[in-house]
Amino acid sequence: MEAGSFSAAARVLGTSPSAVSKGVARLEQYFGMRLFQRSTRVFSLTQEGAAYYERIAPLLRALDEASDVVRPASGARGLLRVTAPSDLGRIFLGPVVDRFLPRHPGIKLEMSLADRHVDLIREGYDLAIRAGRIADSDLTVRHLAEMPLVLVASPGYLARRGMPDSVESLREHAHVRYMLGGKAFPIRFADGTVLHTDSAFDTDNSVALRTAALGDLGVAQILRLFVQDDIDAGRLISLLPDRPLPPVAISALHAFGRQAPARVRLFIEFVASEIARLP
Repeated sequence: MEAGSFSAAARVLGTSPSAVSKGVARLEQYFGMRLFQRSTRVFSLTQEGAAYYERIAPLLRALDEASDVVRPASGARGLLRVTAPSDLGRIFLGPVVDRFLPRHPGIKLEMSLADRHVDLIREGYDLAIRAGRIADSDLTVRHLAEMPLVLVASPGYLARRGMPDSVESLREHAHVRYMLGGKAFPIRFADGTVLHTDSAFDTDNSVALRTAALGDLGVAQILRLFVQDDIDAGRLISLLPDRPLPPVAISALHAFGRQAPARVRLFIEFVASEIARLP
C-alpha cells in the first residue's frame, strides 16, 4: 500500500511482483476476504484492508524501530518519512541528496514538502521540520534555530505608495500575506504590537510571497533568509528597521520519545548542522 503498486513493492523488497501478489493472495485466503481492489486501472484497499492496514502498519514500523534503536548509527537503515515546509525543505534538499544519503546508504528517504501541519502518527511520518511556535503537543520537540523575519517591499511599489515610517502608516499599505490553515498571519512586532492588515495577495508559499513582493503588489512579511539577496541587490527594501520582528523558531518533531530510531536522530543532527551553516 505504501509503495503504491505490487511492482513498486517488489522493487523495495528486492523480489518479484508475482511473489508480492502471491503473498497478498495467501493473506487474503487466511482472512477469507479481499484486502485489495486491483485491476489494470485501480489499486486500492478494501474497507477491510484499510482497517487491517491501519492497525498493522504501526506494529511493523515498531519492529523496524526496535532493531534500529540498538543498531550502530553507521548501520542505520530503513524508510525515513519526513515532512517539511516547502521553502525550508528546498534549502535542505540539496545537502540531503549530496551528503546525507551518500553517508547513510541504508536509509531510504521519502520527503514531503508541504506548507501544512501533517498528523505525524495518523499519516505515518517519522519526522516533521516546522517553522513557528509549537502548540501544546505530545510529540518530542527539538528546537533547532531562530530565523529572523523582515518586512520588505519593492522600489516600484514604494515609489507609487510611499515609504511607511511608522506602524500606523503601515496600515494604509497593501500587503501580501502568508496563509496557513486558511488563516493569514498578522504582523507581530518584537515589542508585542500586532498589526492586522488588508490583503492585496494571499498565499501559503514563501516563493509566491517573494514573487508578489518583487512584482510591486505590496508589503511582505517573510524570512530574511529568503530575500537577503534581493535586499542586497536593491530589488527589495527593508522597512521599519527600528521596529524589529520576533524571529521564527525552527523545530524538529517526532513521536518516538527518547528512543528515536537512528535514522531519525541522524537526520535531525544533519538538519541542525545545515541550519548552523546558513548565513
